[in-house]
Amino acid sequence: MKYTVITGASSGIGYETALAFAARGKNLIIAARRTEELEQLRANVLSMYPDLDVVVSTVDLSITSKVHDFYERLKSYEIETWINNAGFGNFASVGEQNLDKIETMLHLNIEALTVLSSLYVRDYADVEGTQIINISSGGGYTIVADAVTYCASKFYVSAFTEGLAQELKSKGQAMQAKVLAPAATETEFAKRSMDLEEFQYEGTVPKFHTSKEMAGFLLNLYDSEKVVGIVDGETYEFHLKDPIYPYVARQRK
Repeated sequence: MKYTVITGASSGIGYETALAFAARGKNLIIAARRTEELEQLRANVLSMYPDLDVVVSTVDLSITSKVHDFYERLKSYEIETWINNAGFGNFASVGEQNLDKIETMLHLNIEALTVLSSLYVRDYADVEGTQIINISSGGGYTIVADAVTYCASKFYVSAFTEGLAQELKSKGQAMQAKVLAPAATETEFAKRSMDLEEFQYEGTVPKFHTSKEMAGFLLNLYDSEKVVGIVDGETYEFHLKDPIYPYVARQRK
Protein backbone atom coordinates (compact mmCIF):
# COMPACT_ATOMS: atom_id res chain seq x y z
CA MET A 1 0.00 0.00 0.00
CA LYS A 2 1.41 3.38 -1.05
CA TYR A 3 0.98 6.73 0.69
CA THR A 4 1.19 10.46 0.01
CA VAL A 5 2.68 12.51 2.86
CA ILE A 6 1.45 16.10 3.24
CA THR A 7 2.87 18.39 5.93
CA GLY A 8 0.99 21.49 7.02
CA ALA A 9 -2.23 19.63 6.20
CA SER A 10 -4.47 21.14 8.88
CA SER A 11 -5.59 24.08 6.72
CA GLY A 12 -5.12 25.96 3.46
CA ILE A 13 -3.22 24.45 0.55
CA GLY A 14 -2.22 21.36 2.52
CA TYR A 15 -5.82 20.61 3.49
CA GLU A 16 -7.13 21.00 -0.06
CA THR A 17 -4.20 19.03 -1.47
CA ALA A 18 -5.12 16.14 0.82
CA LEU A 19 -8.66 16.19 -0.56
CA ALA A 20 -7.36 16.38 -4.13
CA PHE A 21 -5.04 13.39 -3.72
CA ALA A 22 -7.76 11.44 -1.91
CA ALA A 23 -10.03 12.01 -4.91
CA ARG A 24 -7.40 10.17 -6.94
CA GLY A 25 -7.52 7.22 -4.58
CA LYS A 26 -4.29 8.02 -2.74
CA ASN A 27 -3.79 6.88 0.85
CA LEU A 28 -2.65 9.77 3.01
CA ILE A 29 -0.31 10.59 5.87
CA ILE A 30 -1.35 14.06 7.04
CA ALA A 31 0.85 16.03 9.43
CA ALA A 32 0.55 19.32 11.32
CA ARG A 33 0.63 20.72 14.85
CA ARG A 34 -3.15 20.76 15.35
CA THR A 35 -4.59 17.31 16.03
CA GLU A 36 -8.25 18.34 16.01
CA GLU A 37 -8.04 19.87 12.53
CA LEU A 38 -6.20 16.80 11.21
CA GLU A 39 -8.86 14.50 12.67
CA GLN A 40 -11.56 16.62 11.00
CA LEU A 41 -9.73 16.33 7.68
CA ARG A 42 -9.42 12.57 8.14
CA ALA A 43 -13.14 12.26 8.85
CA ASN A 44 -13.93 14.42 5.83
CA VAL A 45 -11.78 12.27 3.54
CA LEU A 46 -13.16 8.98 4.85
CA SER A 47 -16.77 10.19 4.53
CA MET A 48 -16.16 10.51 0.78
CA TYR A 49 -13.57 7.77 0.24
CA PRO A 50 -14.09 5.11 2.94
CA ASP A 51 -11.69 2.62 1.36
CA LEU A 52 -8.66 4.88 1.84
CA ASP A 53 -6.24 4.77 4.74
CA VAL A 54 -5.64 8.17 6.33
CA VAL A 55 -2.90 8.37 8.96
CA VAL A 56 -2.83 11.40 11.29
CA SER A 57 0.55 12.52 12.64
CA THR A 58 0.70 15.46 15.03
CA VAL A 59 4.10 17.13 14.96
CA ASP A 60 5.72 20.56 15.32
CA LEU A 61 8.27 20.53 12.49
CA SER A 62 9.91 23.75 13.68
CA ILE A 63 11.66 21.61 16.34
CA THR A 64 14.61 19.81 14.72
CA SER A 65 14.55 16.67 16.87
CA LYS A 66 10.86 16.19 16.12
CA VAL A 67 11.55 16.36 12.38
CA HIS A 68 13.80 13.30 12.60
CA ASP A 69 11.35 11.51 14.92
CA PHE A 70 8.50 12.21 12.49
CA TYR A 71 10.36 10.65 9.57
CA GLU A 72 11.36 7.62 11.65
CA ARG A 73 7.69 7.02 12.55
CA LEU A 74 6.91 6.66 8.85
CA LYS A 75 9.56 4.04 8.10
CA SER A 76 6.99 1.24 7.96
CA TYR A 77 4.98 2.97 5.19
CA GLU A 78 5.71 2.90 1.47
CA ILE A 79 5.72 6.57 0.46
CA GLU A 80 4.96 7.38 -3.15
CA THR A 81 4.81 11.19 -2.90
CA TRP A 82 6.16 13.60 -0.30
CA ILE A 83 4.75 17.15 -0.16
CA ASN A 84 6.57 19.62 2.09
CA ASN A 85 3.85 22.23 2.52
CA ALA A 86 4.38 23.30 6.15
CA GLY A 87 5.69 26.84 6.47
CA PHE A 88 4.72 30.38 7.36
CA GLY A 89 5.62 33.96 6.53
CA ASN A 90 6.39 37.27 8.20
CA PHE A 91 5.86 40.90 7.30
CA ALA A 92 8.29 43.32 8.98
CA SER A 93 11.47 45.15 8.12
CA VAL A 94 14.70 43.28 8.84
CA GLY A 95 15.62 45.68 11.65
CA GLU A 96 12.21 45.37 13.33
CA GLN A 97 11.33 41.70 12.84
CA ASN A 98 10.60 39.51 15.85
CA LEU A 99 13.63 37.22 15.98
CA ASP A 100 11.88 34.51 18.01
CA LYS A 101 9.31 34.22 15.23
CA ILE A 102 11.99 34.47 12.53
CA GLU A 103 14.08 31.68 14.06
CA THR A 104 11.00 29.44 14.19
CA MET A 105 10.19 30.34 10.57
CA LEU A 106 13.70 29.47 9.39
CA HIS A 107 13.62 26.16 11.28
CA LEU A 108 10.35 25.27 9.55
CA ASN A 109 10.70 26.78 6.07
CA ILE A 110 14.34 25.75 5.54
CA GLU A 111 15.66 23.26 8.08
CA ALA A 112 12.68 20.88 8.34
CA LEU A 113 12.14 20.93 4.58
CA THR A 114 15.80 20.15 3.92
CA VAL A 115 15.98 17.32 6.46
CA LEU A 116 12.76 15.68 5.27
CA SER A 117 13.71 16.06 1.61
CA SER A 118 17.14 14.57 2.25
CA LEU A 119 15.80 11.59 4.18
CA TYR A 120 13.11 10.88 1.58
CA VAL A 121 15.59 11.12 -1.30
CA ARG A 122 18.02 8.87 0.57
CA ASP A 123 15.37 6.15 0.87
CA TYR A 124 13.38 6.55 -2.38
CA ALA A 125 15.48 8.22 -5.11
CA ASP A 126 15.62 5.04 -7.18
CA VAL A 127 11.96 4.05 -6.74
CA GLU A 128 9.87 4.46 -9.90
CA GLY A 129 6.91 6.80 -9.65
CA THR A 130 8.11 8.74 -6.61
CA GLN A 131 7.89 12.52 -6.37
CA ILE A 132 8.83 15.19 -3.88
CA ILE A 133 7.00 18.51 -4.17
CA ASN A 134 8.18 21.43 -2.06
CA ILE A 135 5.97 24.49 -1.62
CA SER A 136 7.81 27.74 -2.23
CA SER A 137 6.18 31.05 -3.17
CA GLY A 138 6.20 33.78 -5.77
CA GLY A 139 8.37 35.30 -3.05
CA GLY A 140 10.84 32.52 -3.80
CA TYR A 141 11.58 34.22 -7.11
CA THR A 142 10.85 37.90 -6.30
CA ILE A 143 11.83 39.86 -3.19
CA VAL A 144 8.82 41.60 -1.63
CA ALA A 145 9.18 44.73 0.51
CA ASP A 146 8.84 44.09 4.27
CA ALA A 147 9.04 40.35 3.64
CA VAL A 148 12.76 40.10 2.89
CA THR A 149 13.55 37.29 5.33
CA TYR A 150 10.50 35.27 4.35
CA CYS A 151 11.32 35.66 0.65
CA ALA A 152 14.93 34.64 1.30
CA SER A 153 13.68 31.47 3.00
CA LYS A 154 11.56 30.70 -0.06
CA PHE A 155 14.44 31.53 -2.45
CA TYR A 156 16.20 28.73 -0.58
CA VAL A 157 13.26 26.35 -1.11
CA SER A 158 13.15 27.16 -4.84
CA ALA A 159 16.91 26.87 -5.37
CA PHE A 160 17.21 23.73 -3.24
CA THR A 161 14.36 21.96 -5.03
CA GLU A 162 15.39 22.99 -8.53
CA GLY A 163 18.93 21.87 -7.72
CA LEU A 164 17.65 18.57 -6.36
CA ALA A 165 15.65 18.02 -9.55
CA GLN A 166 18.77 18.61 -11.64
CA GLU A 167 20.82 16.32 -9.40
CA LEU A 168 18.33 13.45 -9.60
CA LYS A 169 18.12 13.80 -13.37
CA SER A 170 21.92 13.91 -13.81
CA LYS A 171 22.24 10.68 -11.83
CA GLY A 172 19.49 8.99 -13.83
CA GLN A 173 17.43 8.43 -10.70
CA ALA A 174 13.71 7.74 -10.87
CA MET A 175 12.38 10.30 -8.39
CA GLN A 176 11.10 13.66 -9.66
CA ALA A 177 11.57 16.80 -7.56
CA LYS A 178 9.25 19.76 -8.15
CA VAL A 179 8.56 23.18 -6.65
CA LEU A 180 5.21 24.97 -6.46
CA ALA A 181 5.34 28.78 -6.22
CA PRO A 182 1.92 30.29 -5.39
CA ALA A 183 1.10 33.99 -5.32
CA ALA A 184 -1.48 35.33 -2.85
CA THR A 185 -3.71 32.43 -1.78
CA GLU A 186 -6.66 32.47 0.61
CA THR A 187 -5.15 30.61 3.57
CA GLU A 188 -4.09 31.40 7.14
CA PHE A 189 -0.83 32.79 5.68
CA ALA A 190 -1.66 36.51 5.95
CA LYS A 191 -3.12 36.12 9.44
CA ARG A 192 0.00 34.45 10.78
CA SER A 193 2.41 36.63 8.82
CA MET A 194 0.94 39.80 10.32
CA ASP A 195 0.03 38.29 13.71
CA LEU A 196 -3.67 39.06 13.29
CA GLU A 197 -6.67 37.33 14.83
CA GLU A 198 -8.57 37.50 11.53
CA PHE A 199 -7.83 38.51 7.93
CA GLN A 200 -10.33 38.80 5.08
CA TYR A 201 -8.88 38.31 1.58
CA GLU A 202 -12.04 39.42 -0.21
CA GLY A 203 -11.99 43.22 -0.48
CA THR A 204 -8.45 43.46 0.92
CA VAL A 205 -6.27 41.59 -1.56
CA PRO A 206 -6.80 42.68 -5.21
CA LYS A 207 -6.06 39.24 -6.67
CA PHE A 208 -5.75 35.85 -5.06
CA HIS A 209 -6.44 32.16 -5.58
CA THR A 210 -8.40 29.90 -3.28
CA SER A 211 -6.60 27.02 -1.61
CA LYS A 212 -8.68 24.64 -3.71
CA GLU A 213 -7.49 26.35 -6.92
CA MET A 214 -3.89 26.09 -5.72
CA ALA A 215 -4.31 22.38 -4.96
CA GLY A 216 -5.54 22.00 -8.54
CA PHE A 217 -2.38 23.71 -9.79
CA LEU A 218 -0.32 21.37 -7.62
CA LEU A 219 -2.00 18.40 -9.31
CA ASN A 220 -1.15 19.91 -12.70
CA LEU A 221 2.48 20.07 -11.61
CA TYR A 222 2.31 16.52 -10.25
CA ASP A 223 1.00 15.23 -13.58
CA SER A 224 3.61 17.09 -15.65
CA GLU A 225 7.25 16.48 -16.46
CA LYS A 226 8.11 20.08 -15.52
CA VAL A 227 10.04 21.09 -12.41
CA VAL A 228 8.44 24.45 -11.54
CA GLY A 229 4.78 25.38 -11.17
CA ILE A 230 4.55 29.14 -10.70
CA VAL A 231 1.79 31.74 -10.52
CA ASP A 232 2.47 34.97 -12.42
CA GLY A 233 2.35 37.72 -9.80
CA GLU A 234 0.65 40.16 -12.18
CA THR A 235 -1.76 38.10 -14.28
CA TYR A 236 -2.23 35.31 -11.71
CA GLU A 237 -2.00 32.75 -14.48
CA PHE A 238 -0.36 29.43 -13.60
CA HIS A 239 2.63 28.25 -15.64
CA LEU A 240 4.59 25.00 -15.74
CA LYS A 241 8.28 25.60 -16.40
CA ASP A 242 11.69 24.02 -16.60
CA PRO A 243 14.13 25.05 -13.83
CA ILE A 244 14.49 28.84 -13.60
CA TYR A 245 17.75 29.19 -11.67
CA PRO A 246 21.02 28.56 -13.55
CA TYR A 247 22.64 25.23 -12.75
CA VAL A 248 26.31 24.43 -13.27
CA ALA A 249 27.03 20.72 -13.61
CA ARG A 250 30.05 19.48 -11.72
CA GLN A 251 32.96 18.53 -13.96
CA ARG A 252 34.00 15.00 -13.04
CA LYS A 253 37.43 13.66 -13.90
